[in-house]
Amino acid sequence: MKDMTTCLGQGMSHAKIILIGEHSVVYGQPAIALPLFAITAKAQVKILKTKQQIIKSSYYDGLMENMPKTMQGIKHLIKHLCIELFKENIGFELTITSQLPAERGMGSSAAVAVAIIRSFYACAKQSISKNKLLKLAEISEIDTHKNPSGLDAATSASSTPVWMIRGQELCEIPINLDAYLVICDSGIKGQTSEAIGIVKQRLLLEPQTSKKHIEKLGELTRKTKTVLQTGGISDLGKIMDEAQNSLKALGVSLPEIENYLQVARANGALGAKLTGGGRGGCFICLVKDQQAAQKLATTLQKHGITKTWIESLSQRED
Repeated sequence: MKDMTTCLGQGMSHAKIILIGEHSVVYGQPAIALPLFAITAKAQVKILKTKQQIIKSSYYDGLMENMPKTMQGIKHLIKHLCIELFKENIGFELTITSQLPAERGMGSSAAVAVAIIRSFYACAKQSISKNKLLKLAEISEIDTHKNPSGLDAATSASSTPVWMIRGQELCEIPINLDAYLVICDSGIKGQTSEAIGIVKQRLLLEPQTSKKHIEKLGELTRKTKTVLQTGGISDLGKIMDEAQNSLKALGVSLPEIENYLQVARANGALGAKLTGGGRGGCFICLVKDQQAAQKLATTLQKHGITKTWIESLSQRED
């Protein structure tokens, strides 16, 4: 191996939210996810002269061999990258800096994986295709989520919205919408597994009604795909509210979330809904401009929301 002691590589990715289609995507309907550039994950890797493999992050700081079980996906990924890129188990210092809150439906584990992959490839001075990047991210995601859809990693690596029908279609779609989203952390840890179980139970106990809501979410997602391209902000707001009604009917919302959504709609939100698995986690609010976004964020903070992010839908990365 050539001398890599001066090698320094940096990688970056971002958060994601599901705009629409959560839960119904499990049953063959489409979903649309959005990249959130304001919330980033960064990784920096430095090759060492020793064989020590050091991880520095807010979650864990120490030798890679002692990483907690919850980080085994990252450990597996890093080992793979070392052998693939450097042909041996090299020594390194990897610093991970992530703004993504865990268990809030923002794709934290996938964003970190994408940033790490990019940092190692940058260090090795090798380019990487989008398909290869997603294939590598899957190494970590399978360990972390057992049966990942691929949507988190695809969106964390994308500069445009991602459309997915699980097992059939995964592609980027254009956006032409001059609007803003206020993303809010409810402060309640999301319970994705519980929420999936609730929907499954509803389908068993109330099959006709529940199936209609699943199909309704699919129909609304298809409408959203068109609206994102035509710029119909008021139409998108109505779609978001309709989607929330179906999610509530399926049992994945909470009274606390519903209260926050009512406050948002009463204070300038054109539409508002939960995002991700539900039973807590984050919710999103659509507003017309940055001033309205900042005003709404301030109002929601006065009502108990501790963390908000503002994202422009019109300013996509190149």
